[in-house]
Amino acid sequence: MDAPIYEDWRNAGFGLYLHWPFCQSKCPYCDFNSHVAASVDQSRWLTAFQAEIDRIGALTEGRVLNTVFFGGGTPSLMEAATVQGILDRIRATWTLANDIEITLEANPGSVEAARFEGYAQAGVNRVSLGIQSLDPDDLRRLGRMHTVDEAAKAIAVAKSAFDRVSIDLIYARQNQTLPAWRDELRRALDFGTSHLSLYQLTIEDGTVFGQMHAKNLLKGLPEEDLSADMFELTQEITRNAGVPAYEVSNHARPGDESRHNLIYWRMGDYAGIGPGAHGRLTLESTRFATEAERQPTPWLNRTLSLPGSAETVDRLTARDRASEYLMFALRLKEGASLGRFAALAGAPLPAAALAEMNGLGLLHQDGDRIHTTETGVMMLNGILRALLADRQSAG
Repeated sequence: MDAPIYEDWRNAGFGLYLHWPFCQSKCPYCDFNSHVAASVDQSRWLTAFQAEIDRIGALTEGRVLNTVFFGGGTPSLMEAATVQGILDRIRATWTLANDIEITLEANPGSVEAARFEGYAQAGVNRVSLGIQSLDPDDLRRLGRMHTVDEAAKAIAVAKSAFDRVSIDLIYARQNQTLPAWRDELRRALDFGTSHLSLYQLTIEDGTVFGQMHAKNLLKGLPEEDLSADMFELTQEITRNAGVPAYEVSNHARPGDESRHNLIYWRMGDYAGIGPGAHGRLTLESTRFATEAERQPTPWLNRTLSLPGSAETVDRLTARDRASEYLMFALRLKEGASLGRFAALAGAPLPAAALAEMNGLGLLHQDGDRIHTTETGVMMLNGILRALLADRQSAG
């Protein structure tokens, strides 16, 4: 490893995540911390975000900031002036990397698309569009408020306003067939964006879809074999199109990977600001996990009265750090470093478990690095249980 163990985060860099918790409506599949509000006082929210930037800036003084990510919720409901005010305070707080990536998630409705030029002028240089489907009926089932035509127009506007554009799609939807997904994915690739996030539909507790599924009212979900076929087809088509997977669900032209998400997956440091935001910060040789109050109004009021008061902070153990590293690194095509894991954990991965996973064709090893195979990617949870069994039982 290049850095001492207490500076391990330098292997991946330092990012800032800002959570805008508001949406126009709640999608039935979504378990993110998002809320529908009749009105939002954006000036108060800007003041709260700036206060938290000041607080975290004092804790991380002297660092270079590599990425900024506006997530949600629907950050494209933010006024351009709000984004400008946040980014101005960020520039005054940290030294920015020469190639800093500043991403904003957006919905493709026409109102949000009209704001794109303002975001670009504020400094946003990458946008992630939540398209989710190119089928009109499925858009309605998914609770999306835009049309296929609006999605296409938003992509065109985004490509003219930003250096880099990503689109999100959900597959393994109700009654979706393999040929239909092949056609939809090829149409998505025709838009020519440099990055695609392609997620299998998962049914989460606490969502409308979760409630419907529990009552056996969510019909037409694909069987496991069809979902696996869709995953394999996704890998084949994107690889042939020059946007291969670099993470289980993320695909990019070489060099256009999401640098912010790579900070997560490579276990760098990132500060989380906003309701429900998570963070990982290394301070005075100790790595901490942070989590903010989830409800927007309590978070806002507490932050305005005393910055940092709406956040819980927990110290991560060596086992926590090593387990997190392995869990995320094995999602990446580049894999995990055995040496880095051993340095974080204070002990190497068990040789017998590694040999077993290799023998089953779920992992392959290339010098210091281990990678999941195409079969192993779909069995990642089992691989992690096998590799971390001794550590889990030890504490």
